[in-house]
Amino acid sequence: MNYSKRRKRKNQKNRVGKVCVSFTVLFLVMILSVQILHLYHKNQTYKAQQEQLQAQLEEQQERAKQLKEKEDYVGSQEYIEDIAKSKLGMTYDNEIVFKEK
Repeated sequence: MNYSKRRKRKNQKNRVGKVCVSFTVLFLVMILSVQILHLYHKNQTYKAQQEQLQAQLEEQQERAKQLKEKEDYVGSQEYIEDIAKSKLGMTYDNEIVFKEK
């Protein structure tokens, strides 16, 4: 009879141990799930921010290209001639100027 009482106690201790381990594992799984969800949302936010910054970068690169083209034009002989004609009214000797009434 002593043997069966010891065995029942041992089985009860094993059950309590198994239940404690199960709750601990379940608790850790829940914590990891919450962290995974948090990181997933953070990743989505970063992806959206990256797309927005990429669009801004492309826009600024296009603007830089336009400014470079304007800089090249301003330094050209064509620009000097256009300004001389429009602001100073200058013309070449062989040009005919038509004025509106």
